[in-house]
Amino acid sequence: MPEGHTLRRLADELAGAFAGRVVSVSSPQGRFAAEAAQLDGATCVGAESAGKHLWVEFPGERFVHVHLGLIGGFAVHSDVDVVAAPVGQVRLRLVTADPGPTAYADLRGATTCDLVTLAGRDRVLGRLGPDPLRADADPAAAWRRISASDRPIGDLLMDQAVLAGVGNVYRAEVLFRHRMHPLRPGRTLRRGQFTALWEDLVGLMAEGVATGRIDTVRPEHTPEAMGRDPRRDDHGGEVYVYRRAGQPCHVCGSRVRTEVLAGRNSFWCPRCQPHFRSRAALQ
Repeated sequence: MPEGHTLRRLADELAGAFAGRVVSVSSPQGRFAAEAAQLDGATCVGAESAGKHLWVEFPGERFVHVHLGLIGGFAVHSDVDVVAAPVGQVRLRLVTADPGPTAYADLRGATTCDLVTLAGRDRVLGRLGPDPLRADADPAAAWRRISASDRPIGDLLMDQAVLAGVGNVYRAEVLFRHRMHPLRPGRTLRRGQFTALWEDLVGLMAEGVATGRIDTVRPEHTPEAMGRDPRRDDHGGEVYVYRRAGQPCHVCGSRVRTEVLAGRNSFWCPRCQPHFRSRAALQ
């Protein structure tokens, strides 16, 4: 499932192509036809994301709410000469309909594509934890839930009600970068440790928006610095532990381990991320 940086990048692409433009709105597949007819010929106000949710805004406080799910995609084609015929099950199509560069976008395979009011948008936002990519994010809200929970930090980071936009890759990587075992209970973190995690996610995810890929290794651990081959993986990007089970850690050489946590494979280095032992248990 796309992580938060992908949705923010998509929102930026949609806003760049359609904000302030009159658009033709249709549903070649037919499942969004009635809603599309209400928006057809309107001016797109803009687009935004929060966590793994996306909204395209139209006048009258109307929003197309999109959640891509596991297989969804929203392909944006900007500054084109020809608008191609729809291919496959296109739930929503946006096409510029005023003078200026031509652009179109096709939504396929999304689990959610609904027309909602401002209240509907706000209800979704109210269910989400703070998003490291949003200027209005309140990390203290995530800290309150984490510091009061016995659940593993690797579970809490994936809970969108605790912290929005973090997926399996960012979870694994930020915990490695802070030498934290994914099974460590949330309540055992110190405030400074959480703040460091949050600030690292802000930087890493912002870089993901800029580059379109997830890179988490520090300069001294890049392929060029280490003299190793670049990572070859469908997800792209240079990482420490994600999907590297059984391979040597870039830092200590130990074999990366994996097990299921919160329904997804968790990855960690047993030496760089030792099991947490409370001081009380050691006394």
